[in-house]
Amino acid sequence: MTTPTDPTPTDPNPTQALLARDARHASGLWSPDVAFVRGEGAWLWDADGKRYLDAMAGIAVASVGHANERLADAIATQARRLIVCPQNLANDVRTEFVEALFRHLPAPLERVFLANSGAEANEAALKWAIAKTGRRRIVAAKRGFAGRTLGALAMTWEAKYREPFEPLPIPVDWVRYDDVAELEAAVTDETAMIWLEPVQGEGGVHPASAAYLRRARELADAHGALLGFDEIQCGVGRTGRFLASEHAGVVPDLVVLAKGLAGGVPIGALVMTDAVARAMPAGGHGTTFGGNPLAAAAGLAVLQELDARGLIAHATAMGARFRAGIEALGSERVREVRGLGLMLGIELKEKAAPIIAALRDQGLLTINAGATVIRFVPPLVITEAQVDEAVAIFGRVLRG
Repeated sequence: MTTPTDPTPTDPNPTQALLARDARHASGLWSPDVAFVRGEGAWLWDADGKRYLDAMAGIAVASVGHANERLADAIATQARRLIVCPQNLANDVRTEFVEALFRHLPAPLERVFLANSGAEANEAALKWAIAKTGRRRIVAAKRGFAGRTLGALAMTWEAKYREPFEPLPIPVDWVRYDDVAELEAAVTDETAMIWLEPVQGEGGVHPASAAYLRRARELADAHGALLGFDEIQCGVGRTGRFLASEHAGVVPDLVVLAKGLAGGVPIGALVMTDAVARAMPAGGHGTTFGGNPLAAAAGLAVLQELDARGLIAHATAMGARFRAGIEALGSERVREVRGLGLMLGIELKEKAAPIIAALRDQGLLTINAGATVIRFVPPLVITEAQVDEAVAIFGRVLRG
């Protein structure tokens, strides 16, 4: 049987035919020139049958790989049992998922609001911060990215995203990332929340120092503010710990997860302390689809897969192998390699876009993190051989 996205057998160029159909009703925000139809582990195939090594993972989403058997079976089974159950009603698989989630999280984090995306969870974090503190000002880091909805957009640094929609509803005091002195100067008794990514993703793959995150914790406590971490991209084992902030031994009042949490099924989670959770008045927030049984089943399967296959430790090992391989290339075109685990940024001495295009031509999918940074965020199931192949392709492209 032909599925709706399959090219028809008579198409002389399946990819071009599919792209033309896609463009007919698309929003116009993007202009794709490749169409993927199948995946397995860290591999993807386009409509023409070409195979690619995926070091992008849907921007750090396909955490347990494409067509993961445990994940696919969990989704299929749950779809035949129950898909819809809002959070004002209890659900068995949601309860199991939440219990499994908190087995991976440090105290005093013990409450969760389930949403449909990272941006939506960030919006929830803003509302809870205001409800808890009675304040509205946020301290956030330059180069940070929180999302494109209006509240989250206020905490997103890049002017091209913010300026067309200003004035935005939340006042933000911007500080240089990983600069303790600027943070100390910005946090006051009017600050509702300090909002940071323990590893900046879109902003260039910059890990924060442990000292910076610890000082943020101290400042939040001293001024009666909350400490919030955006771990949408760096969480769920990607850096070699379930939370990237665990590397610094810092526990926030709120932390947001999304991307890899359900392996590709839309999900978001605002995790918080009991004191923060209780501050929201009855009916103060809600969602129709958040926490639905299908997403919960997917999230539970991802957590089970992380544990059963030791994928968090694997991320540490494969990240170290990836980094060592790239550094061993000794390319003069590379300025710096940075990151944690399987969240790596390669800063070039030139624009990244032409290199990313050349890598894709060679069968390696990557994504930028700013104008000069190539980001490697592959599925956590990537193998040693696949890491070595990615490094080899990268080396060939850098050598021209």
